[in-house]
Amino acid sequence: MNLLENILSNKKKEISYNKEYYPVKKLEKSILFKRKNISLVQSLKQSNTGVIAEFKSKSPSKGIINNVSSLEEVIDGYRHSGACGISILTDFNFFSGSNDNVKKSRSLIKETIPILRKDFIISEYQIIESKSIGADIVLLIAEILSKKKIKNLSKLAKDIGLEVILEIHHEYELDKITDNLDIIGINNRDLRTFIVKRDTCLSLSSKIPSNYVKIAESGINDIDFVLELRKYGFKGFLIGEYFMNKKNPGKFCKKFIKSLLK
Repeated sequence: MNLLENILSNKKKEISYNKEYYPVKKLEKSILFKRKNISLVQSLKQSNTGVIAEFKSKSPSKGIINNVSSLEEVIDGYRHSGACGISILTDFNFFSGSNDNVKKSRSLIKETIPILRKDFIISEYQIIESKSIGADIVLLIAEILSKKKIKNLSKLAKDIGLEVILEIHHEYELDKITDNLDIIGINNRDLRTFIVKRDTCLSLSSKIPSNYVKIAESGINDIDFVLELRKYGFKGFLIGEYFMNKKNPGKFCKKFIKSLLK
């Protein structure tokens, strides 16, 4: 069993547990379920930088990234940095994330910045869950979902007011682009090996239909690369480890964004 298969196996068990203790009817009664979502698409279109800053304290490939900076410190820093979106990892077993991190982040930033709930979403239950914890956007990973499943999950997400990112890693996944998607994310990281190849974004960018907003993910760690990606039509840049492995992620994010505005 490779790492991705192990993650998905654990995810199925996690969903089964959550369904029992936090049934859909209970999730739908959440105060956050009733809120009007903030559009990441509009935020990206209006932004001069397109930076989506991510809170991620651990990863399967790097281990502990940052266990010093608190969620509150990082999110508050991101809020004041000028980031146009915030991404929160919620997987616990492999990324030390939690749904509570999304709830806390929503409480901290109020209705000022859209939040992406980033996880290995394979079930309709997780879509409802995402809405109930205060997320505005969900991420669907083409590699782990069939086209039919992507279509069903994205429709449910749109029906309850969430925006949808479809993340692709390979050219053959382009066929899984379907209705009800808002953003196409190209991830430079191979999910089976967790190896990053920065040219993935560049080679796949021209193959994305022009009606979708494009964002780049993973391996973004310098200004010049962002400027190059812009030439390829990318509007957003999801950056996590590069900020999180610094002593003060929020402060470093602000510095990075200021450099992009020069």
